[in-house]
Amino acid sequence: MRKKSVAANFDTFGVMLDCSRGAVHKKETLFRMIDILSAAGYNMLQLYTEDVYEVKDEPYFGYLRGRYSGAELKEIDAYASSKGIELIPCVQALAHLSGIMRWDVYSRECLDFGDILLVGEERTYELIDHIFASLAENFKSRRVNIGMDEAHMVGLGKYLDKHGLRDRFDILCEHLDKVVKIAEKYGFRPMMWSDMFFRLLNQGNYYADGSVFDRSVVDKVPKNLDLVYWDYYARDKEHYDKMIKGHLQFNNPVWFGGGAWTWKGFAPQNEFSMEATANAIRSCIEHGVRNMFITCWKDDGAECSLFGVLPSLIYAAQCAKGDFDIENTKKVFKKIIGADFDAFMLADLPDCKEPGKPIYNPSKYLLYADPFVGMLDYQVKEDMPERYAKIAEKLRKNVRMKEFGYIFRTLSDLCDAVSVKCDLGVRTRELYRKGDKAGLLELAKTAYPETMKRVKKLYKSLEEQWAKENKENGFEVLDIRFGGLLNRLNHCQKMLTEYAEGKIEIIEPLEEEILPFCSGVKKGEDICYNGWVTTAMVKPFS
Repeated sequence: MRKKSVAANFDTFGVMLDCSRGAVHKKETLFRMIDILSAAGYNMLQLYTEDVYEVKDEPYFGYLRGRYSGAELKEIDAYASSKGIELIPCVQALAHLSGIMRWDVYSRECLDFGDILLVGEERTYELIDHIFASLAENFKSRRVNIGMDEAHMVGLGKYLDKHGLRDRFDILCEHLDKVVKIAEKYGFRPMMWSDMFFRLLNQGNYYADGSVFDRSVVDKVPKNLDLVYWDYYARDKEHYDKMIKGHLQFNNPVWFGGGAWTWKGFAPQNEFSMEATANAIRSCIEHGVRNMFITCWKDDGAECSLFGVLPSLIYAAQCAKGDFDIENTKKVFKKIIGADFDAFMLADLPDCKEPGKPIYNPSKYLLYADPFVGMLDYQVKEDMPERYAKIAEKLRKNVRMKEFGYIFRTLSDLCDAVSVKCDLGVRTRELYRKGDKAGLLELAKTAYPETMKRVKKLYKSLEEQWAKENKENGFEVLDIRFGGLLNRLNHCQKMLTEYAEGKIEIIEPLEEEILPFCSGVKKGEDICYNGWVTTAMVKPFS
């Protein structure tokens, strides 16, 4: 039987890998992913690199962040090309540049507000010129993703102080025009995430139904530019239909960026990703969108394995060929990956949701949650300890899986730790409020040491997973998280012992009643929360 090609429905069908937020993938990891993507029928790969690539004359750009050298990028590019994959740089030319803003060489002259470049400044465009010069030297492709997304406060920081209040759409378009001209200088045709056009029209809302753009607005967008409609959240095709129609009002070619969920904690979300992707692809085919890629973000720590979403990526490639039959995907998956599809799908279990429900990630927020402050204790279900213990057993059966067994070792150890950690704060507070000092002393002698033991085991597995896939840079974040968690558990154990022995009279955090973490949620209801800082501590924002 002749091999189906994505070309019948798409000119470009690819994947975008986040190499900036936490993990910078080793080149060997990228080589392996390129092998898989090529075998599945993909023809493009984007590396999302906010500041983790070498830029000549900008020594602080990517400094201490594990940036790719020019030589590494050339080697990755050559390998991708040998496998029929176009390697497209994916950078940022407006926002999401917090990595460089810690250095005064940028924050002093290039910062508007937060992580947003100060537009209109000579130094800003000198930096962007240096970026494109480096991209031109290290990539064969002359297509580039310039980012430009989620710049919510553009023009409202230092720019406002210097120039006064101006129409923010005009500010965006003036900057975009300059960036496109620099791109053209080096022979690039850029693409950009489209959300800022919609947000500025719809009071900050990207996914607004029925967005209608005035021709004067449309005509301000440079012609030598492609727009990328990104959407990872909707399951229904009608949503994608409406948003694509909104994008087709522009004079610019439209791409679609979907998502394979690697960014809400330790576990992937393949089931949700596959359902969303299938309907997005149906809509793209129907409306003639010929270029598409699947994003694999790494928000807040990059705890999830890059390869955890292989079922989603193989299924997406099959859908792009017009084959939505999951049974066919299972056969292709076995051939390419060498593993059973259904067994691999067990990686979803730590945060597995009911069909039709939104994404949620209790395995992450309950692992890091503080046992005394207890902000997330309201969301704990009574059956969680038993449920996570059972999931750990199921996942442990895949530890011997060829090549990717280490993913399941990490996830199994995660669930093993969460099975004792998830309700530790609930049990602690209940015993404290009852005045049961004997019960608290027993908890301090048994549950707290056991939790620390299992957290240490999870740390070891995660450390091995990270070393296998990523450069060392970025793991310091997880060292701080796990070190903080273990020290906090140790401190809480000490406080409980001292209270039970009468050495202290009160533990202030345990005196407070626990409220719902999110307004309107029910007791024991799962939520999605991916912010480690506010999960682990009550942090005042200034």
